[in-house]
Amino acid sequence: MQDVHRVNVLGGELSYLRTGSGPTVVLLHTLRTQLEYFLPLVRALGPDVDVVAPDLPGHGHSAAPAVEYTATYFTDAAERFLDATDLHHVVLVGESIGGAIALGLAARRNPRLARVVALNPYDYGSGGGIRRSSPLANLIFTAALWPVVGPLVLAAGTKGILRKVMEGGVHDPRNLPPDLIDELWACGKLPGHGRAFLSLCRQWRTWIDARAAYASIELPVTLVYADHDWSREEEREANRRALPAARNLSLDACGHFSCLERPQQIAGLIGEEVSRARSA
Repeated sequence: MQDVHRVNVLGGELSYLRTGSGPTVVLLHTLRTQLEYFLPLVRALGPDVDVVAPDLPGHGHSAAPAVEYTATYFTDAAERFLDATDLHHVVLVGESIGGAIALGLAARRNPRLARVVALNPYDYGSGGGIRRSSPLANLIFTAALWPVVGPLVLAAGTKGILRKVMEGGVHDPRNLPPDLIDELWACGKLPGHGRAFLSLCRQWRTWIDARAAYASIELPVTLVYADHDWSREEEREANRRALPAARNLSLDACGHFSCLERPQQIAGLIGEEVSRARSA
C-alpha cells in the first residue's frame, strides 16, 4: 500500500498510513483490526484532509512488544505516536478501543488535540464487550480468559471463524469486506500478535477502569453510538453523564464497526468537527 510509513514508539515500530493534505485527522482502529479497517472512511474523507491512521501495537503490521496490553499502554502508545509524528491541532477519531484511547488522551489534556470523536467506545462488559457480539464470540472469548486453555483456543482459530466473529460487529454482513478478513488473518499470524491479542482480551477491566478519567475531559467531544453496538443503554448513558458537554449522536441500522457500515455518514460528521476546529 502506498503512503504507509513506520515510526518507533515505546521500543517497537508502528506502521501508519498518511494520505491527503489539509487539517489533520488521526484515526484509531478497533480491537483486532488495523489501518485497512479505515479504507472506506479514508475514501469518503477525500484528499483535502491529512489522514493519519496507525496500526496500534500488536495489530496490523506494527510490532507486538512483550508487554501487558492494558488501556493505559495503548493510550501511552497513541500519545507517543502523536509526539513521534509531530502532529498538531489534531481531530482525533477512534472506534471501539480507539474511541476509548481517544477519550483517554483527551482526559490527559494532550496539547496536540483539538477535538475528539469517539465512535462506540469500548469501555464496558465483564470479561470484555466483544463477548456480547455473538454466541460464538462469547464461547471463544470466555475460553480465552482461562489459564493455559486461552492461548490454545485462540491458536486453533480459522479464517472462517474469524469472519464469523467479525460479523458480530456489523448489522449487515455484506459490509464486511473479504479482503479485510484476509488481511486480518495474515497479520494475526505475525510474531507476537497472538500473545498481544490474548493480553488485550485479559486486560478487559482496564478499559472499564479508564472511564474514571472521562470527567477530566475539557476538549470538545462528539460521542457516537450505533443502535446495534455491543454496549447497553445504561452504559451509554453513564458516558453521557461523565461527558455532559459532549455532542451526542446515534447511527441507525449500524453495528459496532460503524466505519465499515456508515463511512459516508462518519466522514460527514468528521468534516463538521474539522470545520469547528478550524474556526475555534
